[in-house]
Amino acid sequence: MVSQKSSLVATTGITPFQQMVASCSGAIVTSLFVTPLDVVKIRLQAQKNPFPKGKCFVYCNGLMDHICVCENGNGKAWYKAPGHFNGTLDAFIKIIRREGIRSLWSGLPPTLVMAVPATVIYFTCYDQLCAALKVRMGDRSDTAPLLAGAFARVGSVTVISPLELIRTKLQSEKQSYRQLSAVIRSSVHSEGLRSMWRGWGPTLLRDVPFSAMYWYNYEKGKTWLCDYYSSNPTLSITFTAGAVSGSIAAIVTLPFDVVKTRRQVELGELQATNLSTQISSSTYNVMKRIVAENGLSGLFAGFIPRLIKVAPACAIMISTYEFGKALFRRRNLEKDWTAAQHLIHHTPETPALQQITERFNR
Repeated sequence: MVSQKSSLVATTGITPFQQMVASCSGAIVTSLFVTPLDVVKIRLQAQKNPFPKGKCFVYCNGLMDHICVCENGNGKAWYKAPGHFNGTLDAFIKIIRREGIRSLWSGLPPTLVMAVPATVIYFTCYDQLCAALKVRMGDRSDTAPLLAGAFARVGSVTVISPLELIRTKLQSEKQSYRQLSAVIRSSVHSEGLRSMWRGWGPTLLRDVPFSAMYWYNYEKGKTWLCDYYSSNPTLSITFTAGAVSGSIAAIVTLPFDVVKTRRQVELGELQATNLSTQISSSTYNVMKRIVAENGLSGLFAGFIPRLIKVAPACAIMISTYEFGKALFRRRNLEKDWTAAQHLIHHTPETPALQQITERFNR
């Protein structure tokens, strides 16, 4: 067990804890950059079609989507703040002037409680799985990022789904934790344990193909750019590879995103009005209804907004994450080199010293 862990650290150059710190830093940086775009989008939506009681909308902090329920009788909620905007840029300027720059991150803290752990689990699991698979797969190691990305996403979605359901219930029903636990126990008793993972299937339909394609294309793109420029992975290389691979995955999985978002909103509104979620349509029925109402083009609705949101989020997250890992990797090599200097006079030709020297020069 120890030797397996040591081989993984030797392969990646950093420890799992350092991977977690790097992914946590990347998650926070990404949310700070991307959230203002979504806050402005929601404010423009609310201006065009005011949100009534129980209405749900999707809030994205650049890391994951969250269902938010309009609070009953709360006219002071950030998404109900008055204002007349003539477009995205006008909304940015007026929100900053009238409400202060902090308003561009309205609603962010509660969502980070879910999004940051989900991102840490996802990225750390990916790196660990990818390193292990590359060792085991040998000549077929090129497909390791595809498999690792898919499995890592399944794991993170499975862990976070019940927590996101609880967060939505807390927000929509204003219950105490004692009341909430009673509701959850009743739901599990009547509908089974699967009720805690309601909406899990549609989420996987979108996120697993996205993750598999994203990581496969990212690793391929990063390698190609490094070879083209005869360089190690730099911030600009990882940023470019992340943006391009994220865009490709977003385009291909767009129909699944449309269906997942529609079903997520329907489930949230049913919970907010205390209706049985069993009457909500299945993923297949939602897809049929979208096609019947809007044709096949309905499955590709929101193409440009999704691309504008996903591409920079992927680019910022992966470049920040890779930058953090590079700092830790360099720090670890310097520590190893310093330790080796104490031994060099006694055992100058040890294999361990040669290995450390090769890693440092690489």
